Amino acid sequence: MPDFTLQSDLLLARELADMADSISSDRFRANDLLVTMKPDMTHVTDADKAVEAAIRGGLADSRPDDAILGEEFGGFGEFSGEAAGSTNAPHRQWIVDPIDGTANFVRGVPVWATLISLAIDGVPVLGVVSAPALRQRWWAARGQGAWTSEQISPTETRERRIFVSGVSNLGDASLSYNSLKGWDEEGKLDALIELSREVWRTRAYGDMWSYMMVAEGLIDVAAEFDLKPWDIAALAPIVEEAGGAFTSVAGIRGPWSGSALATNGLLHEAVLEVLN
Repeated sequence: MPDFTLQSDLLLARELADMADSISSDRFRANDLLVTMKPDMTHVTDADKAVEAAIRGGLADSRPDDAILGEEFGGFGEFSGEAAGSTNAPHRQWIVDPIDGTANFVRGVPVWATLISLAIDGVPVLGVVSAPALRQRWWAARGQGAWTSEQISPTETRERRIFVSGVSNLGDASLSYNSLKGWDEEGKLDALIELSREVWRTRAYGDMWSYMMVAEGLIDVAAEFDLKPWDIAALAPIVEEAGGAFTSVAGIRGPWSGSALATNGLLHEAVLEVLN
C-alpha cells in the first residue's frame, strides 16, 4: 500500500472540495432541485448524491485502497466511540458529508458546506469544510495549523491562519447551541439553560458554521446532539489545530459518540462540568 503524506492527503481533500463546490453551487437555489425524504425523515437532494458520488470517484482514482464512509452511500466504518485504536477501524478512512446543512440548502439559506475528513485508525487527522455560498473554506491537518480562505472578489482569494479565542471566563463567553429541540430530546435542556445563564451571549448559528467560528475565535463554545460521524470528523481537526478542544458533550474524543462540544480549550472543563 502506498505511503501517502498528510500534505498530499490534504491537497487531495482540497481538490475534491473544489469539485464538490462546483457541483453544489450549480444546484443551490435551482428551480428544478430534486428533494426527497430519507427513512430518518431528513432531506436529501440530487446535489447531496452528486457531490458524494463525485468525491467517491475521486478517491477511487487517487486512493483506491482507502475505506470511505459517507452520509448518502454508507460504507464500512460505522463503529462506536471505541473505534480509535480498535481492530475494527480501517487504517485509512475518508469520512464525507456531501452537504452538511441540507435543510438550509433546500430553503436557500447559505449556511451549508461539504465536509471531508481522513481518519487514521479511527482518529480524524485532517479536515476540510468548504462553504461556497458563504465564499469561505476552512482546513487543517495534524501539526500543520488551521487555515481559512475567503473569496474577497471574483478573482481574489485571501488565506490566513486561524486561532481560537483567549476568553478564559464563562461569563465572557459566546455560545452556539444549534437546536433547542435536540437538547430537549437528550434530556439536557435544563443543563443548556444553566450554561446559558453562565455565559455572556447565546446564539444558534447552526451546523458546521458554529464550529468554524470557534476555530476562528469569533465565538468560544459550540455544542449539539444527534450527530453522525460525517457531521463531526472534518470539524475536530480544524478546531484542535486552531488551539481548541473538541469532544462529545460527555467529554469523549473522536467523532463516534453522537454529540459534539467544541471550545477554545480554556473553557472546556468548565463547560463539561456545567453540562454533566
